[in-house]
Amino acid sequence: MKRIFDNFTSNPKNDITAGITVSLAMIPEVVAFAFVAQISPIVALFGAFVIGIISALFGGRPGLISGAAGAVAVIFVNMIQVGHAKGLLFDQPVENMGYFYLLAAVVLMGIIQVFAGLFKLGKFVRLIPHPVMMGFVNGLAIVIFLAQLGMFKENKKDAFDQNMRNTESQEMVYSVSNNEVRDIVSNTVLFVIEGNSIINKATNKEAFLVSDGQVFDIHTKKVVFNASENGFYSVSDSGVVKSWMKGKTLYTMIALVLLTMLMVWGLPKLTTKIPAALTAILIVTLISVFGGVESINVGEFIRDGGGAGLNGIAEISSKLNVLELWGNLPFNLDTLKFIAPYAFLAASVGLIETLMTMNLVDEMTETRGSGNKECVAQGAGNIVSGIFGGTGGCGMIGQTVININAGGRGRLSGVVMAVTLLTFILFADEFIEQVPIAALVGVMFMMVIETFAWSSFRIIKKIPRLDAFVLIIVSAVTVFFDLAIAVFVGVIISALSFAWSSAKKIRARKKMKPDGTKVYEIWGPLFFGSIQSFNSKFDVNGDPENVEIDFIEAKVADHSALEAIFVLLEKYEAAGKNLVLKHLSTECKDLMRKASPKFDKVIEESVDDPRYHVLSGVFDTKI
Repeated sequence: MKRIFDNFTSNPKNDITAGITVSLAMIPEVVAFAFVAQISPIVALFGAFVIGIISALFGGRPGLISGAAGAVAVIFVNMIQVGHAKGLLFDQPVENMGYFYLLAAVVLMGIIQVFAGLFKLGKFVRLIPHPVMMGFVNGLAIVIFLAQLGMFKENKKDAFDQNMRNTESQEMVYSVSNNEVRDIVSNTVLFVIEGNSIINKATNKEAFLVSDGQVFDIHTKKVVFNASENGFYSVSDSGVVKSWMKGKTLYTMIALVLLTMLMVWGLPKLTTKIPAALTAILIVTLISVFGGVESINVGEFIRDGGGAGLNGIAEISSKLNVLELWGNLPFNLDTLKFIAPYAFLAASVGLIETLMTMNLVDEMTETRGSGNKECVAQGAGNIVSGIFGGTGGCGMIGQTVININAGGRGRLSGVVMAVTLLTFILFADEFIEQVPIAALVGVMFMMVIETFAWSSFRIIKKIPRLDAFVLIIVSAVTVFFDLAIAVFVGVIISALSFAWSSAKKIRARKKMKPDGTKVYEIWGPLFFGSIQSFNSKFDVNGDPENVEIDFIEAKVADHSALEAIFVLLEKYEAAGKNLVLKHLSTECKDLMRKASPKFDKVIEESVDDPRYHVLSGVFDTKI
């Protein structure tokens, strides 16, 4: 138990106020990404609570905030859509089958993350270069900023005053000519178009309504077809149609955002005894509620998104019935094949974002967390969340920065965030619904300003050009593609750059001994990248009868280097000349002797021999 409460809190006041602030800032982002993933907001919020409290208690980085992050949610969008379609093809069709596939994928994602921690893969985050880290931070700050701009849009309404859906045409279902809707196979007239109404010819009653190129079922009020001049087409739903705010609504939104930002910036200059972000949210909420200011609030945001809303205890209680929840999922190999690619990608993205966020917190607090422990905690959180009906998540850089800036340093801040979030869902939804979205957007904008590495503009011309290129490319890939891809691209470019520059550092100093022996003193790393340069240093045909290669200032790094030395030995033997190898490490000499007994005759032992390891595979050279 002692390990759980290590670093629990050193300043309860700061941790509590920071946790409450973060929980408020988390709600719109979690709900927004729930809409992107086409799942109920309650699923995302409940997942944020479970993942948040487990990672806060058992994670390797006190102060790091975890929840249902957008980076993970986006991965599951296609899986959920395909899963819905698969469910309708079952012998006993199941609606919303994509949701049940999501739960299974989240559990598998968690299992992968737990194994990553147990096998200590978290340590590989140390291999991420600083330019990649800066590019990640800048790119993610831009992504969060762009996500907040979406809050300045409002939903368009359809003919039934519902949120208009963005539907894309698929296959033609009916043909249309002369205001008659015909079956495309038999050419039988089924419906007649009269203005915006579509009349069933058999019953002479209105069956559908046409509006803005969409065909609505008048009973369900849902879009069933897209209409064109020549036919009706089946549709795929890609979300709600949005448009930019205009007029008074826009001006009010901007004014409240600027007021929030001003208070978050200015309050710490007056006093540090009250949390700036939380105070700003409360003041702007009071102005909106009691000042009669009309502004979109959290409740309207949730309802306009088309989600289930904050239904509280009833819906969460139903999610805790595990047997009923998992009864619709087919446990077979086909299910595993379907969810495995999404689960693996989500696990990778989640761990990368979490570990990168952990590195950022390490730098901000000048302390060090445990990456492997954090991997296990994240995995455990996702497993529990998936089992009980929540979505997946990971460390959230935006909310983490808000927490750190608000003074949250201990595990208590993450626990308070999760508990406050659950309290809002269960008991205080009516109060939290009154918070203006503008206040939360203002807090997020200030977080973006704090997160972005502005120093990168100052140093961009002072650092090596390749590092500057890596910083820019990682930022761009994070914005336009994906976080995981951006980090992999940055690490690969940095690794190739390092290998190329190291390959050019191999040097050979040549000198002659009084007895006529030629000595090659090798300088620099000898590895796969420098082999060609290494081989070019020797003149086998022009060298005297006795040759020494001294590796005192070199390091034989891998199997390719061992192979190059062996090939060089063969060349000198074929030329009838004697070769001596000096100052090789013990491991290097052992590998050479195992490969061929010839090395026993050419390796010279010395008390000055270096000690290092060789990254080699099976040295399979045969003589």
